[in-house]
Amino acid sequence: MPSLKLDFVQTLALASVLLFVGYGVRKRVGFLDRFNIPAPVVGGFLFAALAMLLRRAGLLAFEFDTLLQSPLMVAFFTTIGLGASLKLLRVGGPQVLTFWILASAVAFVQSGLGVGIAKAMGVDPLLGLICGSMTMTGGHGTGAAFGKLMEDQYGFQNAVTFAMAAATFGLVAGGLLGGPLATWLIRRNKLKASDNLSSPAAELARNASLDAEIDTEPLGEAPTTYTLLKSLTLILLCMWAGGILSGFLGQYFTLPGYIGAMIVAAVARNVAELTGVLIVDTRTVDDLGSVALSLFLSMALMSLKLWELVHLAAPMFVILSVQVALMGAFAAFITYRVMGRDYDAAVMAGGHCGFGLGATPNAVANMGSIVERFGPAPRAFLVVPMVGAFFIDFSNAIILTAYINLFRA
Repeated sequence: MPSLKLDFVQTLALASVLLFVGYGVRKRVGFLDRFNIPAPVVGGFLFAALAMLLRRAGLLAFEFDTLLQSPLMVAFFTTIGLGASLKLLRVGGPQVLTFWILASAVAFVQSGLGVGIAKAMGVDPLLGLICGSMTMTGGHGTGAAFGKLMEDQYGFQNAVTFAMAAATFGLVAGGLLGGPLATWLIRRNKLKASDNLSSPAAELARNASLDAEIDTEPLGEAPTTYTLLKSLTLILLCMWAGGILSGFLGQYFTLPGYIGAMIVAAVARNVAELTGVLIVDTRTVDDLGSVALSLFLSMALMSLKLWELVHLAAPMFVILSVQVALMGAFAAFITYRVMGRDYDAAVMAGGHCGFGLGATPNAVANMGSIVERFGPAPRAFLVVPMVGAFFIDFSNAIILTAYINLFRA
């Protein structure tokens, strides 16, 4: 069978084209837009499906040089670190901290439940981890990052492919579950919206998610060449120092490549705020992170080997279905009660379904549909996006690293 081999520049160029194919398709297919399926996921999956058909027909096989995939992944998570400001945590107050703890608890249970079901079904427990917080709370970005780690260090073949499939399932499920669950809570408890309008802080938080900024113009002035270069230099320096830190920590723990850079970036952001020696341009950093995430996901998705999913499709479906039930029960009976048993808490519960099964934009979309019908919930729009955009990746990475190192032990 003839093959087409693309070098790393050609691979990046194709990933870029598929990203815009994804935008075009998503605009024309309401289902994809309604459930916030990311454009790189749409374009990448379509190409992967085409590649599978060409391969099955014996017409053509593709070979990609994904040399740039890892640096793009590390760059994205570095921008997550640069967004992790303790000052933001103080601005959000106790509710942000409480929701962060709840979201982290869900992530811990998701991973443990996934591993337990996988073992009970006689499949590799790493598949359970993939169908746990790695993709449910972590989404496509964390799924691809840890999937690559599983392939390289544990020999778990097609981990990235399984992760992308699980993350997409979660996005759709989270979009379907959140709205009805919040509506049920509101009607059952006869809750009413407050008269307060959305605050500027809530509006800022709503636009803070890196995933959302792929499609939404963020607040602030447009970046200049100087601010772009300054922010890019800061990101690269954090990646450099983070690589050294990851190399040191890797002697003792199994870690994804981005952890060191994310830690260094978070320290740099908070030291800069404390001392005033450097102003981090949040909008520019987020823009660069969005670019890195989009190209990374497009490259990861287009190189999937979909034909290798079939033999584990049934166990995956069982684990993911249980995860959906878990998220719904947790949001209804724990998130709602702990966050205050009021209207905003019900909206947060609906957002938590989108957040805990998919991504922050899904949570915002769920909450948006609820407030459109029942009235504003400014506290929900401050708390949920802030935790999703700036804090949960840290705790989820620690949880996943702990589970993976249990396997190594």
